[in-house]
Amino acid sequence: MNKANTRRIILASSSPRRQELLQSLKLPLLIHPSNADETVDEKLSRAEVVEALALRKASAVKDQLGAGSDQGIVVGSDTIVVLDSQILGKPADRHDAFRMLRALQGRTHEVYTGVACIDLLTGAQRVKHRTTRVHMKPLDDAQIERYIATGEPMDKAGSYAIQGMGATIVDFIEGDYFNVVGLPLSLLSDMLAELGLNIL
Repeated sequence: MNKANTRRIILASSSPRRQELLQSLKLPLLIHPSNADETVDEKLSRAEVVEALALRKASAVKDQLGAGSDQGIVVGSDTIVVLDSQILGKPADRHDAFRMLRALQGRTHEVYTGVACIDLLTGAQRVKHRTTRVHMKPLDDAQIERYIATGEPMDKAGSYAIQGMGATIVDFIEGDYFNVVGLPLSLLSDMLAELGLNIL
């Protein structure tokens, strides 16, 4: 790790997937879920939605901790799955998961992830997003039911996890794999560098 990296990352999320990805960067890490309201104006574009929510989460944690009080950089992130211009969130139940997975099967959808970084010491912030196209395999109803039976889809946007059993139902992707997991590390590293924290 770069010796200049004495600042810590404060993740404004309880997502275990984002925690694991950030831990891979070998930086000091604090988990501080934002519990921010996630309602947005329906007139916003998909990119604007994820950027607005990521910034809202990071800003909420900044307000809770107090600007200028910490050597850390708050990282907020939000991921959505979009099919035919419709956002597919986390399923309400098994029936809802089946509906989403059936709609996704054999088709291509987009995954948008917004990332916001706020330097608590200076107040400087960066907000960006990345998009990945995901091509799903054709699945029959029995395959969908077996995947739902694993329990994996129930807390995932779009009802699948590409880093788990869901990898078996994805044909291929165009773009950043980590973006689909929930945190594009390449983009994040560039944003942190702009705030003076270099990963390498």
